[in-house]
Amino acid sequence: MERKSEDIPLLVAQEGLLNGQRWALRSRLIIGRDATCDIVVADRQVSRRHARITPTSNGILLEDLGSKNGTNRNGESINDPVVLLDGDSIQIALAQTFVYLSSDATLPLEGELISLSANKQGRLNVDKRSHRVKINDQEITPPLSMSQFKMLELLYENQGRVVSRQQLIEVIWGSEEAIQVTEQALDAMVRRLRERLSEFDATHEYIVTVRGHGLRLDNPEEAS
Repeated sequence: MERKSEDIPLLVAQEGLLNGQRWALRSRLIIGRDATCDIVVADRQVSRRHARITPTSNGILLEDLGSKNGTNRNGESINDPVVLLDGDSIQIALAQTFVYLSSDATLPLEGELISLSANKQGRLNVDKRSHRVKINDQEITPPLSMSQFKMLELLYENQGRVVSRQQLIEVIWGSEEAIQVTEQALDAMVRRLRERLSEFDATHEYIVTVRGHGLRLDNPEEAS
């Protein structure tokens, strides 16, 4: 049976030369610098045939084709083929970032940011699907790391409420790894995330420490 168009997975370009372009993953696509590739990234960091994305009966496979500067999924280099999951971030060398969406039904409208907290639109906004973060309509680039994004996403979903340190650790590192994560590791990540946010708005501290309880996001309303 033919798949409905809204069920076709998508690859959406973010940071890089192809920003904003998108491809329906109906068949195999080769990403590379060579003009014969299906997705051409004209950057010297990109190998002529850099990576391949292949629809299979088990899902959409991403594999590196022996590229010089590597292919990353969610910040981790891949050596073997991996099955993509909805929202995965794909980095081709340091030249181009893509996000994988399991269907175009989940794709935000062009330029639309999804507010994860109803009726709350502040200076800071998070797009859960494409992993984009904007402050005062300026996109944070380079993008946050996957761990930083998970932290901010959790705080954004609960903005105005305190999120416990333990809950943050379990969401960022996973419940199995959480017991090995130190308070210092969480503090270091909070500090780095604050620094990244301050690069785009040094007038306000978005992540507030509530001593003895946890963290909360203080997200002022947009200026009228």
